[in-house]
Amino acid sequence: MTNEKNYYQVLGVPRSASQEDVRTKFRRLAMEYHPDRNKDPVAQEKFKEINSAYQVLSDPQKRAQYDRFGHLGVGSGRGAGQGFEGSETYGGFGDIFDAFFGGFGTRTRKHPQQGRDLHTTTNMSFEEAVFGVDREIDVERVEPCSNCKGLGAEPGSSASQCSHCNGAGQVRRVQRSIFGQFTQVGPCTQCNGEGSIITNPCSHCRGSARERRQRKIRVDIPAGVEDGMQVRLAREGDAGSNGGVPGDLYIALQVEPHEIFLRKDHDILLELPINFAQAALGDELDVPTLSGPETVRIPEGTQSGTEFRIKGKGVPYSAKGKRGDHLVIVNVVTPRNLDERQRQLLAELAETMSNGSKDDKGWLGKFKDALGKDA
Repeated sequence: MTNEKNYYQVLGVPRSASQEDVRTKFRRLAMEYHPDRNKDPVAQEKFKEINSAYQVLSDPQKRAQYDRFGHLGVGSGRGAGQGFEGSETYGGFGDIFDAFFGGFGTRTRKHPQQGRDLHTTTNMSFEEAVFGVDREIDVERVEPCSNCKGLGAEPGSSASQCSHCNGAGQVRRVQRSIFGQFTQVGPCTQCNGEGSIITNPCSHCRGSARERRQRKIRVDIPAGVEDGMQVRLAREGDAGSNGGVPGDLYIALQVEPHEIFLRKDHDILLELPINFAQAALGDELDVPTLSGPETVRIPEGTQSGTEFRIKGKGVPYSAKGKRGDHLVIVNVVTPRNLDERQRQLLAELAETMSNGSKDDKGWLGKFKDALGKDA
């Protein structure tokens, strides 16, 4: 009769527990009793027990032997984590990592990595931002070597399999500890994790498989962009490594201000100066827009700050050709440096406006009366 504890009881699972139930229970107990997390002296012994139980119950063949013959069926007394004669089992921390991360054996030599994103800036005029423009951008980027086509070896030659790791790109080292065997996996130092060694490197890129090149990239900048926006060109950045895709190219837009126009969302604003006579008597004026001159009728008595809207002459904002409006804001300008004749005419106008009709004193007379009452 053996005094060793029942493995099902150690993990706290029934005999009918599935492999996933065993795995889940082991994870929870391993985190609870791991010596690095639990400093209780009892935790170390408990940790060894659950690790031994998991070594058996996580292996269908060993579990079947254990269910038939108990501890004798799995080589009781050979030490934690040791299996049948002639088999290679990595116990201790290695199994914990296997349980948590799927095992070292699933690692690849080097994962594909996406290339670096690139950033550049381009200047454009106010009109180009409104209507869009097609242009070329100068970019320096990393590309696969043009001589070896990204292989790293001189044309006509090829890389040979690394004899140290047998092409795996990684090596496994097993160390023993008080908790069992500890497995470490790391990149092969002979081939730097590539799995192959280039004996005749490319003379152009010196075996790096990549080179820097100056390129002209054509970009279609859409209509309606604004200052500070970015245009993204997918896969136009640096080349990736180990089969990874290239990065992206981001183009920041700097829009130059216009001499007379301002922009507000999808509308174009124009401040139109007019004189006193035009505001009082009305007028028709040809005003500039981004699409050419447009006639605006200024009605009599127009006040400074009045806004006139020309429909559909602003910034495009949809694929169906919709555009904002062109807004004309009137600014009545007070004249300066009048000649004698202009002064005389304005004085006569002011006199007529201040006298008014017989029944109306005019605004100036009313203003004077109001001042007299306050006094």
